[in-house]
Amino acid sequence: MEGLYFNIEGGYLEGVIRGYRNGLLTSSQYVNLTQCDNLEDLKLQLSATEYGNFLSDVSGKLSTSVLEQKLSEDLVKQFRYLRAQASEPLSKLMDYITYGYMIDNVALMITGTIHERDRSEILERCHPLGWFDTLPTLSVATDIESLYETVLVDTPLAPYFHNCFSVDDLDDTNIEIIRNTLYKAYLEDFYEFSKTLSSPSNEVMERLLSFEADKRAINICVNSLDTDLTVEDKLKMLPGLGKLSAPAFQHDLAHADDLEQIKMTVTSILEYRDFFDESNGKTLEDRFYEYEMSLCKNAFTQQFTYSTVWAFVRSKEQEIRNITWIAECIAQSQKDRINNYIAVY
Repeated sequence: MEGLYFNIEGGYLEGVIRGYRNGLLTSSQYVNLTQCDNLEDLKLQLSATEYGNFLSDVSGKLSTSVLEQKLSEDLVKQFRYLRAQASEPLSKLMDYITYGYMIDNVALMITGTIHERDRSEILERCHPLGWFDTLPTLSVATDIESLYETVLVDTPLAPYFHNCFSVDDLDDTNIEIIRNTLYKAYLEDFYEFSKTLSSPSNEVMERLLSFEADKRAINICVNSLDTDLTVEDKLKMLPGLGKLSAPAFQHDLAHADDLEQIKMTVTSILEYRDFFDESNGKTLEDRFYEYEMSLCKNAFTQQFTYSTVWAFVRSKEQEIRNITWIAECIAQSQKDRINNYIAVY
C-alpha cells in the first residue's frame, strides 16, 4: 500500500540515487584501471567514466592523497545534493547517516588534541559529512564533562553521551571506549527510527544496520584481546541489535580470551561462517567489506525504498577505497597486489 504514495515525495530522489548507482565503476572498468602504468594514465582512464574531468583543476604531479580527496569530494557533493532535495522521512535518515561521521570526527579531534597535533591538520582529516559548527573548539576540552558541556550539548550527538560520563581520563583507550559507546547508542537509535519507515525501507535498513552492529561487535572483541578491558567494559560497548546481540552470543564474545573463541562464536552464524577464512589473502576487514557490499547490492533490487541512500553511500565509499588502493599499488610499483580490491557492480 505504501508504494502507491512513495513516488509523491521519494520518486525523484530514488531515480537520482539509482542513476548515481549506475555510475559506479564496473568490473571491466576496474580491469582497465589496473592496466595503468602511472597515475596520469589512471587519471585518463577515470575521465572516461562518470567521474569525467573531476581532476582537471589539479596542478602539478598527481598523488594518491589528492586523488582520494577529490573522490571523497565527489561523494560529498552527491550526498549534499540529495539531502537538499529530501523531505521527511528521507531527510531524517540522511541526517542519521551523518551522525556516524560526526562520532568519528569527535574521536579524531580528541585524539589529535591529546597528542598535541596541529589543529588545522586534524580538521583537514575530518570527514565533511560529519562537520558541525563547534567541532574546531573540541581542542579546548580536557575531560569528558567539559567536552559535553562546552561543545557537544547542542549537537545531535548529545543524547548518546549519557553512558560516557563514567570515563575519567581522556587517553587513547578511553577515547576508543567513548567512540564505541557513542556508536552503540547511535546505532540503537538509528535502528528504532528505521522501524518507523514504510516497507520495504524498514526491512532493508534493519538488515544493513544489524550487520553494521555485528561488525562493530566483532571488531571490539578482537581489538580488546590482550588489553586491560574488563568483561563489563566490553558488554557496555556491544550494540543491542544484530545477529550477535543475543545475550548468549554477547556473553561468549565478551568472555573470549583468544581469537579462536571469537571465531567459534561468530562462525556459528551461517552468514558469517567465512569471515575468518584467510584463504586468497583475504583479511577479516576484506570479508566485512565483501558481505556489506552484497547487502548493498541487494538493497537496490527493492523498489520504493529509502534504504538505497545508505547502500549508495557505502558502495561509493568502497569504490573510493578501491581506486585509492589501485593508485597506491601503481605509485609504489606493487602490481602483484593490485587486484586486491572488491568490485561489486
